[in-house]
Amino acid sequence: MIYSMTGFAARSQELDGLSIHLELRSVNSRYLDLSFRIADDLRAAEPGLRELIAARLTRGKVECRLNLRARVDTPRALTPNAALLTRLAATEAVVLERFPNAHPLSVSELLHWPGVLADDSLEFEQLQPVINELTRTTLDELLATRQREGEKLAAMIRERIAKMRELTAAVAPRIPAIVEEYRARLTRRLQEVLTTTDEERIVQEAVLYAARIDVAEELSRLSAHLDEIERILTKGGAAGKRLDFLMQELNREANTLGSKSAASDITSIAMEMKVQIEQIREQVQNIE
Repeated sequence: MIYSMTGFAARSQELDGLSIHLELRSVNSRYLDLSFRIADDLRAAEPGLRELIAARLTRGKVECRLNLRARVDTPRALTPNAALLTRLAATEAVVLERFPNAHPLSVSELLHWPGVLADDSLEFEQLQPVINELTRTTLDELLATRQREGEKLAAMIRERIAKMRELTAAVAPRIPAIVEEYRARLTRRLQEVLTTTDEERIVQEAVLYAARIDVAEELSRLSAHLDEIERILTKGGAAGKRLDFLMQELNREANTLGSKSAASDITSIAMEMKVQIEQIREQVQNIE
């Protein structure tokens, strides 16, 4: 399959009063470029996320967002840490004895003291397997969207390849007629200037002209490149860089065809080829 680098997937997993939400967004890029926006409580998940994503994707700018939310329908129980409160009270007594004018700790300060309130939240070690599985299923969804988009891109490329084959096929039959037209013009000019014709010279000039405008090699290479593009699309996999290189080769041959053009219709064909190549190139930029 051909995969696009553009895609989006989002999934959530409910777990003991918590909701883990993961989003993956990807756009085109020359390389695999990963960025993460992860809640502080889940920052330790980044290395595992990076490894899982890199194992499935080869190119694209991928943004990963991972959040942990408490479910409003399942409030968490808060339990004061009795041992810590006892230590704080003893410490406060010592301080007040030494500094009688010091303000005692308020309830608010105690509740915000690190570790005073213990809750029933799961530790990261308990969350990690769930996050890993959530990442795998979200990646499956992301790849499915990239595959569907890739199929559309491949179909559009094939349409333009078919158009280029039509343009290529239209060039070769015109060459003999163009040479004959040149020969007729040369004959008329010689008759006007010399009032006679030098058949041998006309033949030589016609042969030289035919060699100068011969585009058989360019047409052959164009067909070969088009065949290779279709082969790559059929084979699938990571094909974007190879296709981009072939776009450069197609453009080179179209330029040569245009420079050798000896008739306006051939020039028009070369220009139309370049239009089709540019349209294919735009699609190729989004292929993995």
